[in-house]
Amino acid sequence: MLNIGILGCGRIGQVHASSVSHVDGARVAAVADAFPAAASALAEKTGARVMSTDEIIASPDIDAVVIGTPTDTHFDLIDKSAKVGKAIFCEKPVDMSADRIRQLITIVEATGVPFLTGFNRRFDPGFATMRARIAAGEVGDVELVTILSRDPSPPPVSYIKSSGGLFRDMMIHDFDMARFLLGEEVVQVYATGSALVDPAIGEAGDVDTAVAVLTTASGRICQISNSRRATYGYDQRAEVHGSLGLIKANNVPENNVEIASGNGFRSAPAQHFFLERYAGAYVAEMIHFVECAASGMAPSPGIRDGLAAQMIADAAAMSLETGVPVRLG
Repeated sequence: MLNIGILGCGRIGQVHASSVSHVDGARVAAVADAFPAAASALAEKTGARVMSTDEIIASPDIDAVVIGTPTDTHFDLIDKSAKVGKAIFCEKPVDMSADRIRQLITIVEATGVPFLTGFNRRFDPGFATMRARIAAGEVGDVELVTILSRDPSPPPVSYIKSSGGLFRDMMIHDFDMARFLLGEEVVQVYATGSALVDPAIGEAGDVDTAVAVLTTASGRICQISNSRRATYGYDQRAEVHGSLGLIKANNVPENNVEIASGNGFRSAPAQHFFLERYAGAYVAEMIHFVECAASGMAPSPGIRDGLAAQMIADAAAMSLETGVPVRLG
């Protein structure tokens, strides 16, 4: 039985704790949060012990940690956990600084602990199937990738101010998906954006509507579209055009019922938000982490994937600021 400590009992910590309950061979053994009420509530749901983060990390009875705390705490928690040999599952972004992620790579690789970066969309059945069929050559050589990701509504401005911006908070998932589907590393990024949904987001120094164009060394292109507003539900689509054809993953609707009348065809809206849309992906992600933690196998995506996505996000933010494409060094 793999004993897991949940660090951070907010929304994402609760998601991961729920995922563990669906995995054979693993259990939530301990939880920690800066807010005692949050830790107590999750402990009651899972039957886990409430401990401090330091106690969980130091405990020889805890085999792995899931880090769902604010990003500015990740560095210290990863550093401490790796040095005592615990397998680590860390939510994105690993850190806001690419240089600090490089420091963590040195620590993680020196200790040899399994490390999973929380890019859950790789485990979505639709996107995972796309990647497998692309790798099998069904659409030939990849030429153009299109990714659309639009939230039903924006988060509070208080969250925006500490999120690192749309590119590092929201589009970072799409940057990882771009690498996943392109099959090559990104060498250039051009991005543009506006605050069209909520003026307060612009006043906070961020954008809520953005497009990024990524290019690989061979010339493959990925175009990404993000918006903090979609009146029809959580919009999550991807399409890959290749030399032999096209493959795409469509939105997942609330149900598959369609009504036809003289007014046309009417179907259900897309799933409301990420909790519903990616419920299965979170479980598959946790299964992968538990298997890796138990076997010592290297998880994928790993910490270097976290760095690659962060570097693309940094380049996109710089491109938005300067108005010109940015090369990744």
